[in-house]
Amino acid sequence: MKERIKLFLDENKEKFIGISQEIYKNPEIGNKEYFASNLLGKTLEEYGFEVEYGIGGHETGFIGRKKSTLGPGARIAYLAEYDALPELGHGCGHNIIGAISVGGAIALGELLDEVPGEVVVYGCPAEEGGENGSAKGSYVRENLFDGIDVAMIIHPGSEHSATKNSLAVNPLDFEFFGVSSHAAAAPEHGKNALDALIHFFNGIGTLRQHVPSDVKIHGIITHGGEAPNIIPDYTKGRFFLRASTKEGCDALTEKVIRIAEGAALMNDCTVKVSNFQNRVDNLKPVKYFDEIYGEVMEELGIKINKNSKRGFGSTDVGNVSHVVPTIHPTIKICEENVCGHTVEFLEASGSPRGDEGVILGSKALGILGLKILREENILENIKREFKRLG
Repeated sequence: MKERIKLFLDENKEKFIGISQEIYKNPEIGNKEYFASNLLGKTLEEYGFEVEYGIGGHETGFIGRKKSTLGPGARIAYLAEYDALPELGHGCGHNIIGAISVGGAIALGELLDEVPGEVVVYGCPAEEGGENGSAKGSYVRENLFDGIDVAMIIHPGSEHSATKNSLAVNPLDFEFFGVSSHAAAAPEHGKNALDALIHFFNGIGTLRQHVPSDVKIHGIITHGGEAPNIIPDYTKGRFFLRASTKEGCDALTEKVIRIAEGAALMNDCTVKVSNFQNRVDNLKPVKYFDEIYGEVMEELGIKINKNSKRGFGSTDVGNVSHVVPTIHPTIKICEENVCGHTVEFLEASGSPRGDEGVILGSKALGILGLKILREENILENIKREFKRLG
């Protein structure tokens, strides 16, 4: 059956590489991925999946399901991403991710007449964030992963690696409200919202020396006033607050909000704090799950790095990993000196090495899904370790 998965993907490699290339050539930012969502969903329908579109508050999200004719068994989830970066396009390789997840799911789905279980593909918009971004956070909140046994996704990168740790992130807008006035003729009547925002930035700068090394804070001013001779009555800053765990991120958020409140108070202003997209949780790797993935990759001729020290940012796959055992390994499509969100990685995502990654990754996820469906002890061990992680 493993050989049949590999044969299916080899015989249909032009189709799945073509999907990756079409998405690559038509980049769409988060929650605007109409072309990619339709292409992936219709491809799943072509192979017998029932697809529901517009899920979890995301118009370009979908769930595709295919059940075995032999009855219930393990329910395997494949996470497909397909959003691009603003201006840069697919500089994070999500065209490859979408093609891998759909390719692996379809290859496994072709065997469901012979093995019990269900294959489920989640179309996940806006992994890169933005307004109403990080759709997997919405899916978790809406309990769309209830009943799923494991979830899988492969991300392209500069090495073959096991699932890495990632950072939790709280994406927040800070809006300061004051009173406008003529800056020269009547400054005493104004309440300067820009001063409040600047004090807020300075307060965060002071905080940085009193936080753990895993904490990262980055922000920008999105609105700083209208004209220098008008005391600003409204300003806005947008921030990412990151930490290695969601608990640490919560503690950081409380401190930063207090700084914002203090900055507003110093300038007789008020402040409003709000999330501009879903919160993102840290990844919780299940080592045994990654070990089985590593065995599959070795069968395919690839040895993975189980202890990569390369840095990793944040991903809403982390939200899924808190409710379902999840893997998020990387597959090599470029040299080690190339990192994501760059022009160089953009070029790699549309290169022949990227195309090879589509088929290799699809084979890995298809075979891994088959092992979980057929070998009950694997799923039992994955769930046992996941439960211990808490």
